[in-house]
Amino acid sequence: MQRIGIAGIGNISGTYLENLTGMFGRRVKLTAVTDIAFDRAEKAAGNHHLKAFKTINEMAESDEVDIVLNTTPPKTHFSVALAAVKAGKHVYNEKPLCSKREEAEELLSAAKEKGVRVGGAPDTFLGAGIQTCRKLIDDGWIGTPVASTAVMMKRGPEHWHPDPEFFYKDGGGPMFDMGPYYITALVNLLGSVSRVSGSARISSPVRTITNKHQYGTLIKVEVPTHIAGVLDFTSGAVGTIVTSFDVYSHTMPFIEIYGTEGTLKVPDPNTFDGPVIIRRFNDEEWYKIPLIKNYSEDSRGLGITEMAEAIEENRPHRASGELAFHVLDVMHGIHDASETGRHIRLKTKCKRPEAL
Repeated sequence: MQRIGIAGIGNISGTYLENLTGMFGRRVKLTAVTDIAFDRAEKAAGNHHLKAFKTINEMAESDEVDIVLNTTPPKTHFSVALAAVKAGKHVYNEKPLCSKREEAEELLSAAKEKGVRVGGAPDTFLGAGIQTCRKLIDDGWIGTPVASTAVMMKRGPEHWHPDPEFFYKDGGGPMFDMGPYYITALVNLLGSVSRVSGSARISSPVRTITNKHQYGTLIKVEVPTHIAGVLDFTSGAVGTIVTSFDVYSHTMPFIEIYGTEGTLKVPDPNTFDGPVIIRRFNDEEWYKIPLIKNYSEDSRGLGITEMAEAIEENRPHRASGELAFHVLDVMHGIHDASETGRHIRLKTKCKRPEAL
């Protein structure tokens, strides 16, 4: 059984702590935590009977940890993950894999040299909702996929997140914050992307925090907050994606896949459940499809658990570093296309993950 240590006790770590000691507690063993604020690590350790380490290096070098789960802010994903890899530990990063392509490339190269694995969130594509969609597509229910639409539009997190500034700095923005859920789902359903184009803008150069913790604090926006992209899949399908922190409300779908024999409505890729809705070419109405018997509740931690079991069984893991790197490449490509005014042909590619 693989032993996991969590680096970073912040907003996202609570669900990991609960699930890795709860629903996945018989498949992996959570042993340790660390955080730059040691009191947070001590509190989490006390609540879950874990060992608290003062630094990532101490935890990574410990004999009590096999995999480092990196839930630190995006700007430190690379440095923390590389420290774990250099200590000979497997690592699983929260999304995005790294802030920059060069960092991701170096991380994967270092892991290969050390003989350890890299995994990356999101793992929601392994849940019942998207896995049901995957089976419908694989079984030919909508024929050959020819196009897709993906939309994530909302107001920014400054009204609810306790520390929202990083969302508007390097490695942030709606594409890098929420895009991984949508693009990972699309790659799982349609395969890798070969070329992208797009347009992006900063709609407001300054944001005002309205949460109760930092009410009235101003944030200087350094990344695009509304992005529209086009994805050319290797399969030939053409996709559109919009991510935005500038929209109050809309009626667009989360994801739709359009095939030669029908249309499939894909559920919110930031969740593990449904609904999954389909309308084939000869149907007069939409039909809700029962979900496969899989993970439909909040199963964050499924990806690292599946990775841990893949290590034990000496097989590829599904939420892989190669997949996360490809998604990162897609996101950067869309931004690059906007800046340069041209198509961007991607250098990365990845295999479509095996269905769960």
